[in-house]
Amino acid sequence: MSLGLGIDTGGTYTDAALYEFSCQKVIAKAKSLTTRDDLSIGISKAIAHMGSDRLPEIELVSVSSTLATNSIVEGKGCRVALIVVGRDYDRSLPVDIISRISGGHNLSGNEAEPLDVEAATRFIEEYSDKVDAFAISSYLSVRNPEHEDRVKSIVKEVCSKPVVCGHELSSSLGFNERTLTSVMNARLIPIIADLMESVKKVLEDLGIESPMMIVKGDGSMMGENVAILRPVETILSGPASSLTGAKMLTGEDDGIVVDMGGTTTDIGILRGGHPRLDPEGALIGGRRTRVLAADISTSGIGGDSRFVANGRKLMLTPLRVIPLCIGASQRPDIIDRLKIAAKRASRFTPESFDIDNVIQDVEFFVLLKDNNDPGLSDNDRAFLKLLHEGPHSLMEANEKLGIHQFSFNVKRMEEMGLITRMGLTPTDLLHAEGSYVEYSAEASRIAVDQQARRLGVESDEFIRIAKNMVVEKLSKELLLKLMQEETGTETDGIVANDLLDKAINGTVGKDFGCRISLNKPLIGIGAPIGAYFPTIAERFDTRLILPEHAEVGNAVGAITGSVVEKMDILIKPKTGMGTAMDPPCTLFSTLEKREFGSVSEAAAYAVETGSAHVDHMARVAGADSVEVKVENHDRKFGFGQEYDGEVLLEKQIRITAVGKPRQFYAGGSCR
Repeated sequence: MSLGLGIDTGGTYTDAALYEFSCQKVIAKAKSLTTRDDLSIGISKAIAHMGSDRLPEIELVSVSSTLATNSIVEGKGCRVALIVVGRDYDRSLPVDIISRISGGHNLSGNEAEPLDVEAATRFIEEYSDKVDAFAISSYLSVRNPEHEDRVKSIVKEVCSKPVVCGHELSSSLGFNERTLTSVMNARLIPIIADLMESVKKVLEDLGIESPMMIVKGDGSMMGENVAILRPVETILSGPASSLTGAKMLTGEDDGIVVDMGGTTTDIGILRGGHPRLDPEGALIGGRRTRVLAADISTSGIGGDSRFVANGRKLMLTPLRVIPLCIGASQRPDIIDRLKIAAKRASRFTPESFDIDNVIQDVEFFVLLKDNNDPGLSDNDRAFLKLLHEGPHSLMEANEKLGIHQFSFNVKRMEEMGLITRMGLTPTDLLHAEGSYVEYSAEASRIAVDQQARRLGVESDEFIRIAKNMVVEKLSKELLLKLMQEETGTETDGIVANDLLDKAINGTVGKDFGCRISLNKPLIGIGAPIGAYFPTIAERFDTRLILPEHAEVGNAVGAITGSVVEKMDILIKPKTGMGTAMDPPCTLFSTLEKREFGSVSEAAAYAVETGSAHVDHMARVAGADSVEVKVENHDRKFGFGQEYDGEVLLEKQIRITAVGKPRQFYAGGSCR
């Protein structure tokens, strides 16, 4: 009997699922709070909470994580030396040290200027002991990688530091995007290595002896030996796993997958049983990469989003806070302090204030770390010192320190990662109404009652209003994603927003209303989906699927994915020869540039060598029973029917190898 363990480390929760391959079913599952300072703690707790005695039977472990995405957005990573060949880099991602040397190629793959080997050697020798990794990007290396390969060989001769080339990560044009991707990859090498070491330590402590896989941003899997070299491919790993998990849990080939977590909600589309991929490459932190990843729309709304009651107005903001129910379960004294806060007369804050600075009586601040930044005011330093005693509200800080609550720059301290809030969230709504209770429901009820009084409504009405706000925000994000998918452009403007509002709220104007129906089922993934998704599906007149084990759908996706390796090969006829029946041509791939006497000869060579290469790469990544698929796309220019002719501009061949991890096929009967 062969078991697999899927682990997903999200921004709020770490999920674990024990999966039996022979029966294709989940036999145990658990969630634990993610421990951001040390992911291994949350992972260990999630596995322990499953309470299974079958851990020694695990033969495969697969991990999906937001670590790579978060590290890039937060600017974390190791010291990187970048060598650009033939062109300057636009510095869209800061690098520690950069050198521009002569070299590079043209679109035909011919050398534009000789590689300056001496300059490359001097730079590498000078900085080999000052950086942690090297990134190399040569202009048009996708047409001829020889200059990148030569510089890489020099790095290996001089030192043992990790080194990555742009052409190894992408075969697409776009020098800056490819350079950015190579820098990201180099910066992530030690971070992903630490993650894998942490997971391996947990497995060792639990007596689990098995190989480990990592989920890529396109939802496929790769072995840890490959992940060490190409960690940038784990961007959007977590959201991609939700799409794979949705497919496995529902059996649906087509659907709109909405994964509502604690920090964010991710929306993606299943087409033909596979995640819809972004053809331009993943967009992370406003930067376009050349990483093949699922086309995911992420919005800052989740179970931990912050509710703000100001006067008679309620708002839902994307700021992530610790739900009061969770905070009180860890600090029981919070309940008594909430009772005291609930008795205070709330004050109105002018709407001109930044929403993050609107004071809530039921919010407490928690210390994350100290900081001696000279830019901190004396008031802020006093506040941080007070938080060493435990969580405090701004009113409590005012009483103890004699400093007015508006004198603390809490927003800046949050941005610096020094503090975080504990406050009212959608998770608290569910605890207060009793529909989902895992932590302290009492803390949630006290806060809801206080905020309801502030708005002048009953608690039940407050919960209804607040839940409807969540539904409306999720509905709008869903429609915006689908409209962008349909039109290829951002939806904006007065008319578009009016139609969206009418469709979402079901309102009717003076002369017309608007109703939108979805022609694909809505698949919900995540713990709180049952509270919000039925209403959304009803509004859009579509079938709702809330699969069993949806709360750990990402972990299921992590362990049930496939190993996928792709290779794109381009064949271009010689200039002026495209009208010939089978013209001489040039072949371009990430492995080589090569001349051929005919396109048919080049295509046959491409299929043979490319198939062997992706098959080998898939097996190195841990796959078995590999299937190779070849796609041909000819780009031609026609002269019109009266001339009865066309010119072959180029032939594009994509070769894909797909296989399940070896342990997936292990035999055994179901229990």
